[in-house]
Amino acid sequence: MTIEFNCPNCGALIAFDSKHSGKQARCLTCNQKFIIPSKSFEKPEKVAPEPERREDPIPGFGRAASVVTWNLLFHPQNVTTLAFIVAVVSFRFFLDRAFCCIDWATIIIAWGWFFGFYLNIIQQTAYDEDLLPEIYLGTSVTFLWYIAQPLFTFSYTLALAELPFFITLWLFQDSGITLTNFGSAVSPLHLLLQFLFIFGLFAFPAAILTTSVGKDLAMLRPDCLLAPILRAFGPYVYIVLLLAAGCFIQFDAKQYEGAHFLITTLHLALNLLVQVIAIFAMRAIGLFYRHYACYFRW
Repeated sequence: MTIEFNCPNCGALIAFDSKHSGKQARCLTCNQKFIIPSKSFEKPEKVAPEPERREDPIPGFGRAASVVTWNLLFHPQNVTTLAFIVAVVSFRFFLDRAFCCIDWATIIIAWGWFFGFYLNIIQQTAYDEDLLPEIYLGTSVTFLWYIAQPLFTFSYTLALAELPFFITLWLFQDSGITLTNFGSAVSPLHLLLQFLFIFGLFAFPAAILTTSVGKDLAMLRPDCLLAPILRAFGPYVYIVLLLAAGCFIQFDAKQYEGAHFLITTLHLALNLLVQVIAIFAMRAIGLFYRHYACYFRW
């Protein structure tokens, strides 16, 4: 059976035998690489070109991570993506307590989509694309996969970043220290666990960059993660501060509770602000690789 579809870059009509579904191919018109879809006229996934390796860092990280990202929020081609972000935030905000047990469903759906969106931002930015990712929801089955896969990716990457903390906690499990009380005292062991936990969070941006762009779990080692962090410490701290700010605001941004209109508007605005900060943070992670790829081993 023949599968027909349009090039995701130039729109040229392309046809392949169904036995090639899932394989990588290239458009003969514009040379765009893509993954051959499984059904006719399904939008194929773009394959990003391999970035050129440089021996020296590329200057201009600060401007690219601030001014250029700010300008993207007002770019006409990003209007649809930004409108969809507002819709997802509103969906999460107003349906959180609408029905019994629906809060967990809205959390999983909304954050699964957001995590997938964040991964796409990191990947596209790392490969020199300065636009926000297009919105593609897929079919009923692929939609579920687009939610589950990013949640899994973020979860296991965070777990690997926190692995020294978990190993130390397990080794001293007989001391009575647990996940719920390791931060409640200042003994040497408590301080060690607190340091390892914070270090894992600090290393997470480099870890998720390695997972999403490098796609090499073997590089999720302290020696591989620390090299680019130490050699570009200032830009990396900027990323960490953005993520910390987004997390703190998210913890304070409540969902809809039927309160006064002004209070409801404030909480909705805070939820939207979290996503704006997240866009800056994820682009900064991708830009970190774009500008400092020479410091990475993969």
